[in-house]
Amino acid sequence: MSPRERWLALLADQSADRIPTDYQATEEVTARLQLELDCADADALWRKLHIDKRKYVEAKWKLARHPTDPEADMWGVRFQTIHYGTGSYREPVRHPLAQVQTVADVHAYCWPDPDDFDYEEIARRLDEDDGYYPIHSCCYEPFLLYCNLRGRMLSYEDLAIRPLLAETILGHLFDFHYEHHRRCFIAGEGRIDTTWVAEDLGSQTGPLISLEMYRRFFLPNQIKMAELARSFGIHVMYHTDGAARLFLPDLVDRVGIEVLNPIQWRCPGMEREGLVADFGDRLIFHGSIDNQQTLPFGTVDDVVAEVRESIAIYQNARWICNPCHNIQPMTPTENIVAMYESIHELGKLSP
Repeated sequence: MSPRERWLALLADQSADRIPTDYQATEEVTARLQLELDCADADALWRKLHIDKRKYVEAKWKLARHPTDPEADMWGVRFQTIHYGTGSYREPVRHPLAQVQTVADVHAYCWPDPDDFDYEEIARRLDEDDGYYPIHSCCYEPFLLYCNLRGRMLSYEDLAIRPLLAETILGHLFDFHYEHHRRCFIAGEGRIDTTWVAEDLGSQTGPLISLEMYRRFFLPNQIKMAELARSFGIHVMYHTDGAARLFLPDLVDRVGIEVLNPIQWRCPGMEREGLVADFGDRLIFHGSIDNQQTLPFGTVDDVVAEVRESIAIYQNARWICNPCHNIQPMTPTENIVAMYESIHELGKLSP
């Protein structure tokens, strides 16, 4: 089976030839793997490690720079590259909505416009595609953007003490994304397989917000975005880090998510056995191989043991083997290779 055929088989609750895989890593890790494993490009890396990687297609932003701030991204947020020795991250350093105080201020802001995108870029990319890998397009993760626009502390404060301001900002983010995704999905002409509806709802130890806050500020629009995707035959993946067990009944029963990522099983409530028992008949689990302890600091034997353990836990459920977040540069190459080689060897399924 091809990677796309494996994904589509799981999404249709059918059998595949083996447990599918996916890949998340920093750019530094991918570049290092290509060099050390003698791969000419990323595609050669996926094939060498038997990775069923999703290919991303997106519309092209037609503007050369932000209309009011040439140093900012399309949302007006400025970023700075922060180096930490073995790699780097881009962190927001200017939050353009940090000073807004009224609903009128929010409405007056220079919001992105779907008209500023070339959606035919998606059709062009798909016309060139050979159909070997699954196709993914778009991500709706509004509160992450909200925090970049407003600053993290003020953003959480808004949910608690400035709810009207929060609803107004979130309303603008929803309006843009709904129309943007709609146009992307139309351009895909039925060839897009998956999309993200996402929000980080859990920390390492518990929920980041209350269930009541989630249901007021996020759930209604997540439902609408998921329904939009389904109207185009696109499957809904959901990303939330951390201990997010509190929100899963709403995500499964009301949003209708099909794939849950990344399964940080060391967090309270995210134990794999419990998730399989409660949601294994309705969800595909995507992730689970620990990149906080096992992958970066364990041995090759530790990695292989965790793959074996996960295969056993998910034997009566659907699972896509993937690290439980971006593989970090301190992770030894031999551990990464061990993860993919062991799932390829041990994850073969009966016809």
